[in-house]
Amino acid sequence: MKAIVGLGNPGKQYINTRHNIGFIILDAFADKHKLSFAPDKGEYYSVGSNLIASHFCLYKPTTFMNLSGNALLQIVETNNLELEDLLVITDDINLPTGNVRFREAGGDGGHNGLASIIYSLETNKFNRLRFGVGNKFEDGEMPKYVLDKFYENEKEIIRLGVGFSVSLIEKFILGGKKEMMNFYSSEINKITN
Repeated sequence: MKAIVGLGNPGKQYINTRHNIGFIILDAFADKHKLSFAPDKGEYYSVGSNLIASHFCLYKPTTFMNLSGNALLQIVETNNLELEDLLVITDDINLPTGNVRFREAGGDGGHNGLASIIYSLETNKFNRLRFGVGNKFEDGEMPKYVLDKFYENEKEIIRLGVGFSVSLIEKFILGGKKEMMNFYSSEINKITN
């Protein structure tokens, strides 16, 4: 089974904010495949299904961003999950808005959700899809910026990035990180050539 976890904050006030891009991407995937999230036994909402013959579950933690590791640990332990079958989707202020990057390991980059996951799992070796939300904020304004909604002039690039991310998740479910990275490389090459 593949587990895809989108990071974000629960609550209506956080809907469509930069910090909630993980939730936004999973909602887009669920809409495309006609799936509905429901409360689970742990600190998260989930939905499971199959893509062709590949089983997967999507998870949205209800722990708030800074305690994402609590939900991740529950997900990994409850499902006896190998970390290579886990994909975490998060916002990243170090990437231009709408840009998507994949990493198999690494530090938290100042992201409290990733820091919590690294602490709880006791490793930084887990797959993550980082979605750029830009960094157009003044010193000391980062918390307000990531909890703000996307600007009107960003919405189209966000829509395209979310669609690309949904396709990457599908490839991850069907063939793991190798198939996802092959697809990523082929699509990026089309853009840059």
